[in-house]
Amino acid sequence: MRLSVASGKGGTGKTTLSANLARIAQHTVVLADCDVEEPNAHLFLKTSDIEEKVVSLPIPKVDEALCDGCGLCSKICQFSAIVTFGTAPLVFPEMCHGCGGCALVCPPKAITEHPRRIGVVEISQAESITLITGRLDVGVAQAPPLIRAVKEAVPPKTDAIFDAPPGTSCPVIAAVRDTDMVLLVTEPTPFGLHDLTLAVDMVRDLQLPFGVVVNRMGSGDRRIQAFCEKQQIPILLEIPDDRRIAEAYSRGILMVDALPEYRSLFEDLWKTIRQSLN
Repeated sequence: MRLSVASGKGGTGKTTLSANLARIAQHTVVLADCDVEEPNAHLFLKTSDIEEKVVSLPIPKVDEALCDGCGLCSKICQFSAIVTFGTAPLVFPEMCHGCGGCALVCPPKAITEHPRRIGVVEISQAESITLITGRLDVGVAQAPPLIRAVKEAVPPKTDAIFDAPPGTSCPVIAAVRDTDMVLLVTEPTPFGLHDLTLAVDMVRDLQLPFGVVVNRMGSGDRRIQAFCEKQQIPILLEIPDDRRIAEAYSRGILMVDALPEYRSLFEDLWKTIRQSLN
């Protein structure tokens, strides 16, 4: 089972849900932190045996002695990462997506590809949880290639939870794509409802099964429930607005460890997801 956890906005509790759900699993599970710009799942898990792998993106390099200035490389690039004005092309590495199209269409084979580091993937262990974390290097704009590297590091036929970045942009789509189900985490506020509607549109466009988790229930009103009822969206879990949860979170302690009475909520959610996918 591959389960992704997303939200239309930051701060709703994606990592809270992901890490606690991984903790209550009765077997080995992978927790993949795909929020590569701000990974924080490691703050709640005591990990060991960290293994690090550098991730690079193939960037074009032009041999001006071979280039005839035909401009085919510039025409095929959809991101203007390589441009030419009848002379040898100019390459903008920060804009390159590493597709290799420019090297493929170059008639004189003047373009070769060279690796450019974009970040690292860390693999560590916390009891029965294998934590896979992506860390994007400072100044790198392309998060999706590193997110794909995180997902590729997940062993096949293993239960995995993907903690996606916030929002509905390309990094989120890279994280949730090809997963079996998406949990959309929201909060009972006007902002929570607004961004939930965007997230719902996203997963529906991707044709992925999904359900909603309402965090900090009781801090607002029931506008989320009204929206989900109208849209026929299942609400799979409601996490109460409990000060003790926030206090445990601030100390880097998981809810199910600090407050065992909440453990059954996540166990029931896990069973519900299993039954839904079966």
